[in-house]
Amino acid sequence: MAIELTKDGNVATIRIARPDKLNALSLKMYEDLGKAFAEARDDDTVHAVVLTGAGTRAFCVGADLTESIPALASGRFDISAWDPAHLKGQRFHKPLVCAVRGLCIGGGFEIMLASDIRIASSDAVFQLPEPVHGFVPAGGTLVRLVRQIGYAHAMEIMLTARRFSPDEMVRFGVVNQVVAPEVVETRAHEIADGIAALSPTAIQTIKEAALTLQDASWDEAFAHEAALGQRTFTSEDARRGLAAFASRAERGKH
Repeated sequence: MAIELTKDGNVATIRIARPDKLNALSLKMYEDLGKAFAEARDDDTVHAVVLTGAGTRAFCVGADLTESIPALASGRFDISAWDPAHLKGQRFHKPLVCAVRGLCIGGGFEIMLASDIRIASSDAVFQLPEPVHGFVPAGGTLVRLVRQIGYAHAMEIMLTARRFSPDEMVRFGVVNQVVAPEVVETRAHEIADGIAALSPTAIQTIKEAALTLQDASWDEAFAHEAALGQRTFTSEDARRGLAAFASRAERGKH
């Protein structure tokens, strides 16, 4: 049972690694996943993150029904203890690309919703089965899904508890791309590598704005947008970028 964090250049990979149990999350794995996100967030050399699961059968089927769910049901602790693993209230502004192969169910679906770009394999299966068991997807989904996609599609996913295909997830706006199973992680890394090559100040500011400006009034949002823009215009990344542009323009004159 493990959460693995590795780095290659400016891209970190976080892998849910319990393939014999379809990457079901134990209590310890929830804790370790939150720690891995925090480590990637706080490492200035990490500019983008890929999140995926080990093996070919599942991205993640959510909380371990033999341990994690009974612990919640017994009232031993509140689901808010898993907030770091669900990236709730964590100010995680680095781009997160999710590679989904196989089953993406329950808490696995919820963790995927905390990512920014989602690449699914053609054999992926998506489901929020919580109502079947008498509870709700409270790991961020009740807030995120209706904000990320259309209301009717979000309600269909949450209320029916049925399984959905990757093509349906693309049509609903939950997933960005569907690719062959053997290339899903490769494609996610290609996207993460491309983003990591851009200005980290600009990229993280874009994500910060997307996460924080949606519920402000128009005037408040525009004022905060201007402040964020000014922060990037005066950043070291911008100075380097403008200097490089000026140098290219000067060479082009000769």
